[in-house]
Amino acid sequence: MQELPLNLPEGSRKEVMSYLEPFMLNEMSNYLKPVEQMWQPADLLPDASRDTFFQEVQELQEGARELPYDLVAVLIGDTVTEEALPTYESWLTMVEDVNKNEQGGWMKWVRAWTAEENRHGDLLNKYLYLSGRIDMRQFEISVQYLIQDGFDIGTGADPYRNFIYTSFQELATNVSHRRVAAMSKNNGDKLLAKMCGVIAADEARHAKAYMSFISQAIAVDPSEVMIAFEDMMRKKIVMPAHFLREAGEPQGGAFAHFSDAAQRLGVYTAVDYVDILKELLSGWKIDKVSGLNDQGEKARDYLMRLPDRLLRLADRLKIPEKEYSFKWIHS
Repeated sequence: MQELPLNLPEGSRKEVMSYLEPFMLNEMSNYLKPVEQMWQPADLLPDASRDTFFQEVQELQEGARELPYDLVAVLIGDTVTEEALPTYESWLTMVEDVNKNEQGGWMKWVRAWTAEENRHGDLLNKYLYLSGRIDMRQFEISVQYLIQDGFDIGTGADPYRNFIYTSFQELATNVSHRRVAAMSKNNGDKLLAKMCGVIAADEARHAKAYMSFISQAIAVDPSEVMIAFEDMMRKKIVMPAHFLREAGEPQGGAFAHFSDAAQRLGVYTAVDYVDILKELLSGWKIDKVSGLNDQGEKARDYLMRLPDRLLRLADRLKIPEKEYSFKWIHS
């Protein structure tokens, strides 16, 4: 890779993104798998071409029948989030200072990442349909709304803020899918546990990729990356489904109830949010970054103090005990 000076002047994103381009091309294979070697939804779902198809569906439904209401609600919210993939792909292609050459490193990454992510919604959607517990029309309305509504996650088109957000978010989805997998297994649904487990593994690989992009950017533009990180954490990392709603509701109407269910179950909590922040601080060695200007140093000071402050807030958080009646789920 070409050499770039430390402490590049403000507005140097284009130079840094050009610097990262060959890294993305060279390192992509470390974080993405060849298509022929990947799992596909058909590997995990009942096969309609086999004589045992209806028996397999019956077994799937028996496994789903014992899942707690909150767990089903969280699974649906996770699936709606995965199904809104068109929003995420279009957002990633709008990052500033990226060479829009279709064969460039960034565009190749976006397409390959999208292709891997696309399998997640396909798999979970079919599981929900076959489970018999879901009002699929209500679920599909929520999917359409979430794609239509888009999101506002505070990154703008800045590549640093986008990479910081995706690093955090991929770690968060890994936690959520991994916990749903464990809880599904504990409630007797081994098939769903396997499904969520393979999805969680994908999310972990993707998180490593975005974290590596930021590590490379820190090496050549530490102050601007640090300031971007501080800004994202001051705004708070919002989930991509924060506009989630059911039929007849305003934007975000269902998201709070979905989040409450996740908190009650321990699928994704305020403490998990802090733990992910700690993982990023450690992974990027924020405490050891050198060459910071005054603003960068102040940003670092804020970031290093933030976990303790957030933990104190998490200790005071009260989670509603009452289950919300989602239109997605048959009574």
